[in-house]
Amino acid sequence: MFERTSEYVDASPEVKEYASRLVLGTLEHRDELDAKLSERSEHWRLGRMAAVDRNLLRLGLYELLFESETPHAVVIDEAVEIAKKFSTPSSGPFVNGVLDGIRRATFDPGAPARGGRREPARR
Repeated sequence: MFERTSEYVDASPEVKEYASRLVLGTLEHRDELDAKLSERSEHWRLGRMAAVDRNLLRLGLYELLFESETPHAVVIDEAVEIAKKFSTPSSGPFVNGVLDGIRRATFDPGAPARGGRREPARR
């Protein structure tokens, strides 16, 4: 399945295993990922998204939810960089917003949006 790309063929066994786990895990959890993405991507149905964006969001969300060894900021940054390279000019901010929104809602529901301030704790 993956042997069609030279990057995969030339990769170390660890990289091959991780790449395979990401792709196969994303496919296995696709319905769950799509449901979460549909909830958080305001004004965008999955079918209307650019295919690259939709699949990057699925892969990034899988990695956020199921691959705990990768820091969330790294997952989001990698997805954004790939979107900027292979999709539309607005794809980077879009991918960032959707993935970071899900990250905040799932892992840090009390956190403000980036650039926002959290209210000080009352004593």
